[in-house]
Amino acid sequence: MSDLKYTIIKTKVQYDTYCDILEDLMTKKQQDVGDEVDLLTLLIEKWDREHNAFSEKDPVEIIKSLMNLNGLRSRDLVEILNLSKGTVSKILNYQKGLSKESIRKLSDHFKISQESLNQPYQLVNESSKSACRSAS
Repeated sequence: MSDLKYTIIKTKVQYDTYCDILEDLMTKKQQDVGDEVDLLTLLIEKWDREHNAFSEKDPVEIIKSLMNLNGLRSRDLVEILNLSKGTVSKILNYQKGLSKESIRKLSDHFKISQESLNQPYQLVNESSKSACRSAS
């Protein structure tokens, strides 16, 4: 039996390598790589499900965790999302929800599944300014 080109991801280094390969394949828009893209996507999503405890966090907590892990500040999100400082601040303070476009950009930037950010969560009630952060 010949060696497989891709295997189940076992390390963070392998995960990062596969993410880079997938990004290259998608940006170059090469012909006949659909199966390879699908396989890499499945392997990466499997790793994400098993190694990222995102399911217990709401999208804002996930973003804050990713920012912390990557040494980013809110001004970095301004550039990533192409939004104003005020809008990013409202998102991070539970005053404004994430748009589909913002979810897509964050997913692409951090190389995570869009599903992890596309979860319901409670925004701050404007009248009482109390945050009920519960992902339902």
